[in-house]
Amino acid sequence: MIRDKKYYLDTFGVSEEQLLLLVAEGLACGGDYSDLYFENSAYFSLQLRDGEVSSGSRGIDYGVGIRVLKGEKTGYSYSESTDPGSMKEAARAAAKIAEGRGGTVEITPESAGRILRDARDRAAAYVPAENNGDRKVRKFFTGIPNPAADRYPMSQDWRDAETAALVPVLLGLRDRISRRDGTIVKILAQISGIVDDILMYNSFGELKYETRPMGSIVATVIFSRGGKTENKTVARSFRSGVEMLSDALLDEIAEEVTSGIDERFEATRPKGGGMSVVMGAGASGILLHEAMGHAFEADFNRKGQSIFSGRIGEKVCDSRISIVDDATVKGNRGALNFDDEGVPGQRTYMVENGILTSYLHDRISAKWYGVSPTGNGRRESFRNYPIPRMRATYMESGDATREEIISSVKKGIYVDEFTNGQVLIGEGDFTFYVKSGFLIENGRLTAPVKDINIIGNGPRALADIVAVGNDAKIDNGKWTCGKGQSVPVSCGIPTVLVRELTVGGN
Repeated sequence: MIRDKKYYLDTFGVSEEQLLLLVAEGLACGGDYSDLYFENSAYFSLQLRDGEVSSGSRGIDYGVGIRVLKGEKTGYSYSESTDPGSMKEAARAAAKIAEGRGGTVEITPESAGRILRDARDRAAAYVPAENNGDRKVRKFFTGIPNPAADRYPMSQDWRDAETAALVPVLLGLRDRISRRDGTIVKILAQISGIVDDILMYNSFGELKYETRPMGSIVATVIFSRGGKTENKTVARSFRSGVEMLSDALLDEIAEEVTSGIDERFEATRPKGGGMSVVMGAGASGILLHEAMGHAFEADFNRKGQSIFSGRIGEKVCDSRISIVDDATVKGNRGALNFDDEGVPGQRTYMVENGILTSYLHDRISAKWYGVSPTGNGRRESFRNYPIPRMRATYMESGDATREEIISSVKKGIYVDEFTNGQVLIGEGDFTFYVKSGFLIENGRLTAPVKDINIIGNGPRALADIVAVGNDAKIDNGKWTCGKGQSVPVSCGIPTVLVRELTVGGN
């Protein structure tokens, strides 16, 4: 949702002149760039446990973060108050951190204008020519936010949601789930919503503002049969308001959280070893996100910490493979109108037809590489400075059907639900825990399997993908990525066949 500019200025009690003076304060001791990130976050949650809606919470988080860049140094400070004195103190603190020394300069409207003009002149100097070989390097991102292009309109604000109106939603989900299986011993469910009012301004004179909604609903069900228990969790999360809570969505969650339970109780651990692995469409994309996506983030590559450092333009996998990081999927958990540096959200090919074509950039890494930022500068809140992060990361469809891929495997496993994983960014090595799947024997899915590890190396696994399905799917689960800071993301993949990975079994 994008409201008029006055709404955001009034929310934070600031004027455009104050914004200008504040970034000038950050640059007063010689900084190259300064930006402001205002955030007013209202959150809500409601929980069902032991058959009843038993608890809930509401809260607000509010403040401003101020960043100053000087060469390779970053100064960052924040204030939980937006009164002029507190913000001025935070701006001076950020400037001193970036400068590595003390000292203050009193800012007037006249001196502020001069300081910002000097900063913009320096910025124009450090960015390569507009026509940089075959690349177009975008320097600035001016312009008014456009409500007509909003990727997450909201018709029912979570801040206005009455608890009494949402209790029947959780009870309705409980009843839908209970009707589907007689061996359920416990149902846990939660609805949560958050709405962020965001205002950004920087020393390039770029002013951006918007309201970001996020709604989530999660169900966890515990089953018991013959003295054994199994559990399954299903979640849906969208950049949406309360309107997302439709009967169709509740039916979808109830059906998914109770499906495949018979196989769970029958499943065993297979014999381990190296074998072909077919990853199911959708949620298997978490392996793509963790084992490969992080290695494409530009800060890791700029510092030489990624296995893909210095490999732009190289062929890294089969020419049928294209991998995208996308902020443009309307209503998606990873969607952004613009990132947390005010750079427009966009669709970025990291790998195109097997060629590594781009890293994921914030403004700092884009300056270092001499390219345009890709809109991947993200932060957890106003208390954090932005760093390169993924949004919605997925592999595009190929030309094979799921059935053709499975039938091509003589011996292997099919996996469709991953949970915990660990990845070493530098080496690319990963281990993922598989919650459920099937053996593949002579081209057919046979015995169900569970509780196994998939072990491999991200770049090698990417190079070993030998078939790509035509069924690409983005999973709409409640995915959250941690990299020192937590941000909402989504992931997806078509059915793919990896020639060989190590399966940790019996």
